[in-house]
Amino acid sequence: MEEGTLKSPRHSTGTAPGPAATAARCDYGDADPFQWDTREDCEVRQILDRIGDKWSLLVIALLDVSTLRFTELRREIDGISQRMLTVTLRQLERDGLVKRTVHPVVPPRVEYQLTPMGRTLHTTINALVVWTEEHQNQIAAAREEYDRRAATAL
Repeated sequence: MEEGTLKSPRHSTGTAPGPAATAARCDYGDADPFQWDTREDCEVRQILDRIGDKWSLLVIALLDVSTLRFTELRREIDGISQRMLTVTLRQLERDGLVKRTVHPVVPPRVEYQLTPMGRTLHTTINALVVWTEEHQNQIAAAREEYDRRAATAL
């Protein structure tokens, strides 16, 4: 391998080697491209998968505006099933992003709101949405150019 050329530290099995093996092959510094590993036991990957799914993003965006009841969330999120909303809220609550409050009335009233950590996540997500809005025309043009090249290559 030529000097300065980076070789992926992945084995042919698709699993990442231990830290010593990775460090021996290349040094990425603080920008380790394998920190978001696809292994099932990688917590960073699990968290990114959770907060990046379409239902979680919508729930987080809605709860940033106000505290909502389950039925209000379901009414606002077009296409989500009761089961999927329940699963999404439980996962976000488990991760400490959403707080669930049960009011002792009959029938019970349950409300959901973002935790302080959940609010910081919404700020981060919002920055990504703004970036997407600012670059959507460039991305559309790049896609068209790519599709044009791909079509002529056939």
